[in-house]
Amino acid sequence: MPWDFGKQGSSRAICAPSSRGIKHLARRQTGRKTATTSDKAIEEAISTWRFAPVVDALRALRGVSATVAATVVAEIGDTARFGNPRQLMAWLGLVPGESSSGSTTRRGRLTRTGNALARTMPVEAGWSYRHPSREGQPFLKRSAHLPREIRDIGWKAQTRLCMRFRHLSNAGKPQPRVLAAIARELAGFIWDIARKTPLPG
Repeated sequence: MPWDFGKQGSSRAICAPSSRGIKHLARRQTGRKTATTSDKAIEEAISTWRFAPVVDALRALRGVSATVAATVVAEIGDTARFGNPRQLMAWLGLVPGESSSGSTTRRGRLTRTGNALARTMPVEAGWSYRHPSREGQPFLKRSAHLPREIRDIGWKAQTRLCMRFRHLSNAGKPQPRVLAAIARELAGFIWDIARKTPLPG
C-alpha cells in the first residue's frame, strides 16, 4: 500500500500517510463499496498518527469522509499556523482575487493558489450540502462519540451550508461558483474543529 511514514522531525513536522497514497485511495472512490473500503484502509493506516484525532473530529462535518479528512489534514498539517479561518481559506486558494485602482476594488475569480489537492476536498464535500439538512444522516451517527462542542459545529455547518447552497442556487449562481462558496465556508468550519481538537503530546 502506498503509504509513506516520514520522520517526526521532517519539514512538514508530521508522521503521516503521503499525499500520493491518499490520492491513490481517493481515486478509487467510484462507488459506495469502494469508498467504504478506502475509508477503512485510511482509518487503519492513520490509527497511530498524531493528527488522527483531527481526522476523526472532521468527520462530524457532512460530506467529509475519512478520505477527505485525512487528505485535508495531511496537506495542511497543524492548523495552529493559521491565526484565523480566512488565512486557511486564502492558503487553499478559495478566496477571490482582487485588483485595485485608486479607490476602486474589483474582485475576480478564485486565486487557486496553494495546495490544489487540499482545495479539491472541500469542493467535493460541498456537493452533499445540496440536500436539505437532516439529523438522521450517517455522519451524525459516526460522530456520536465526539465532544458536544464538535458535534454542535458539525450541525451548525450543515444547517448553514445547506441553506446557503439552496439560496445561491435559487439566485441563479453558476454551480461552480456555488460550490466554491460552500467550500470556502466549509474550510472555516474545518479550521474551527481542528483548532478545538486536542492533539497528543
